[in-house]
Amino acid sequence: MSMVKANMESTACFSLGSNLGNRIAYLDEARVLLEKSAGRILKMSGMYESPPWGYDSDQPFINCCLALVTEKEPLQLVEIALEIEKKMGRSRGGEGYSDRVIDIDLLMVGDLVMNHQRLLLPHPRMSLRRFVLHPLAEILPDMRHPLSGLTISELLERCPDHSRLTPV
Repeated sequence: MSMVKANMESTACFSLGSNLGNRIAYLDEARVLLEKSAGRILKMSGMYESPPWGYDSDQPFINCCLALVTEKEPLQLVEIALEIEKKMGRSRGGEGYSDRVIDIDLLMVGDLVMNHQRLLLPHPRMSLRRFVLHPLAEILPDMRHPLSGLTISELLERCPDHSRLTPV
């Protein structure tokens, strides 16, 4: 298993989503907390409303992606994301997907491929989700997926998810 060396900067990409309460405020709060704890934000996509993915709900999500420069290791980034979710009131538990005030997924850290019990990089389902690929292609269209070698734009073109995204 390869790890990012300490004091070495990487670009980490996150997907953020919310479908309960003041969704935009929750996304803004998560962005601020990520920047305080994880690194300097390079780019942030626009926000897009989309239907829930993987389960049924009447509550649409608002999603966005951000890229930040970090010296943190991937497992530290996951712990930071989980801590932010907990601080913001998300409780993890139960089976499957559910409505939530905040969801923060680490998608990629540079070109790192990682298979750890707590973290798979790149995110194993990112290429199946339009709500991830569309905003990520907005900010990093030419970034390459470390396993497929395809750019984020190419992954978006091939995405099997045809859900409608509405700019917010």
